Order: sequence, then structure tokens, then C-alpha cells
Amino acid sequence: MNSVVLVTGGSRGIGAATSKYLAKQKYAVCINYLSNEIEANKVVAEIVKDGGKAIAVQADVSKEQDVIRLFNTIDQSLGSITHLVNNAGILLPQMKVADMSAQRINKILTTNVTSYFLCCKEAINRMKSGGAIVNVSSAASRLGAPGEYVDYAASKGAIDTLTTGLSLEVAGNNIRVNCVRPGFIETNMHADGGEPNRIERVKPLIPLKRGGKPEEVAAAIVFLLSDEAAYITGTFVDIAGGK
Repeated sequence: MNSVVLVTGGSRGIGAATSKYLAKQKYAVCINYLSNEIEANKVVAEIVKDGGKAIAVQADVSKEQDVIRLFNTIDQSLGSITHLVNNAGILLPQMKVADMSAQRINKILTTNVTSYFLCCKEAINRMKSGGAIVNVSSAASRLGAPGEYVDYAASKGAIDTLTTGLSLEVAGNNIRVNCVRPGFIETNMHADGGEPNRIERVKPLIPLKRGGKPEEVAAAIVFLLSDEAAYITGTFVDIAGGK
């Protein structure tokens, strides 16, 4: 059976690194993106240049009709999905809870939580012979991100719970669901939060005294999707330098 994987938010950071890593493992890769078409196509071009198979598909994965269209496109272009990496997410500028609006909170929750549920639903309904899902959460789900991103941390706490519940719900269908929780990873996401050099500020607080690389997270994701992890489900891998 050919391995077909969807990586949401696959045009940059952890998603891009994971897409490239999976392509090298002979997966056919669908790189989902919201608006960054140029970067998504760059990832596809790099994969194809190395002999891999990949497509880029625009979709807002927080919207049900977009998700249905995304999965139908995968069906037609690559075949039925066998693996899913739920990675799409947003971080908004640092703010205390006392200052947050309902609009901001709902945007975070819809983008970071609803999207994972919708993609899991479509994937599970196609994984008739089993499959594997990896949800990208965050160390923030354990740490709370006080004074900065409690809304983001709460959304990732929801993903932890989704992972636990769904892993039990679909285990009898030979579908495994696991989760990675990255810590301070060197991506552009920190700029989205208004502090591009955030890792430099917090490095002294990280036991390993450095930020992580997207490729280090990708390696854990690829392992959890692989047959080598065939007896692992409902498990969390923290990639946070000991934090």
C-alpha cells in the first residue's frame, strides 16, 4: 500500500521540515497551506527535485468545506490518505488574559482546535485499512504560557485531550494517534507573537541551553507515523530541551 500523508500548515517551519523528511521516506505528500503559496510550492519543488512526490493545496482547515475539498483533492491526486500530521496553527501577539477579546480567543480555538478535529474526521473515514495520525501540540499545554499566550496554551491543551480520547476511540480500527509537544523551536512563529528573538531571551531557562530545530521535531513525527512505532498510540513526545 502506498503511503499518502497530509501535512497541514506544511509551507513553513515544522510543517515544511516534516514534509521534506516524509518525502525522503517515500511518502506521497500533500502540503496544505493557508496563504503562503510561494513557500508551499518551494517545498514541493524541493521534494520533486529529489525524486519525491508532492502537491500543494490551499485550504483553510478551520472551515469544514475547505477540509472536504482538501481531502477530495488528495483522493484524486495521490490516492486515499494513510497518514495525517495535524500541524496548522496560529500564535497571536503576546497578551494577558485580562486583555483578550472573544474575537481573539475564538480565532485561536477555531484555527488550532477545530481544524484538527475536522482533519481527523476526514482522515479516519478514509483509513479503512488502518493508519496513523500525529497531532502537533506544544510544551505550552503543560507550562500554560502565563503573561504571553494562555489562549494558545489552552488550545494545545485541547489537542492533548483530543489525542488521548481519539487514540482510544479508533484503536480497534488499527489507527494510531500520537502527539508531539515542541518547546522553543527556531521558526518564524515567534515573530507572529511579536518577539522574533524570543528564544534568545529564554535560552538560559532551557536545560539544554538552546532552541530546537524544526528537523528535530520532524524526526519524532516521522518515527511516530512509521511502522517502527506500530505498538505506540496515545503517547506524547516532548521535544523541548528538557523544559
